[in-house]
Amino acid sequence: MEVILKKTVDKLGFKDELVTVKPGYGRNFLIPQGYAVLATASAKKAHTEMLKQRAHKESKILAEAEELAAKINDLTVSIATKAGENGKIFGSVNTVQVSEALKKAGFDIDRKALKIKEDPIREVGTYEAEANIHKGVRAAFKIEVVGE
Repeated sequence: MEVILKKTVDKLGFKDELVTVKPGYGRNFLIPQGYAVLATASAKKAHTEMLKQRAHKESKILAEAEELAAKINDLTVSIATKAGENGKIFGSVNTVQVSEALKKAGFDIDRKALKIKEDPIREVGTYEAEANIHKGVRAAFKIEVVGE
């Protein structure tokens, strides 16, 4: 029996994959639980069309992400914080502050997609960070922490 998986199932296959299973497993578990649909001729045709459309959308999203990464690469973001006389800042600089600084520079990137290489930042200076924009697309930029 052939089924099209709607969700990833351990030791069976990934989402949107066409797999062959025993009839009882498909009819009594996969289909009622919503993990799969029966792979009829019309379902296979609709599935291939959906995959084509998704691939087209993914290519557009990937192109936009690469364009954004090219703009962000070699960017230097400046963050002003209160600092003592010896260069130590009060508190630390985290991804929330970096995300706000990127928004001021015109790039709307979620703080969860940011990674500071030398976390936590507790001194004035220049540091490296990385933004995970899309699956497989990353952009490296610099953070310049200056004291007020």
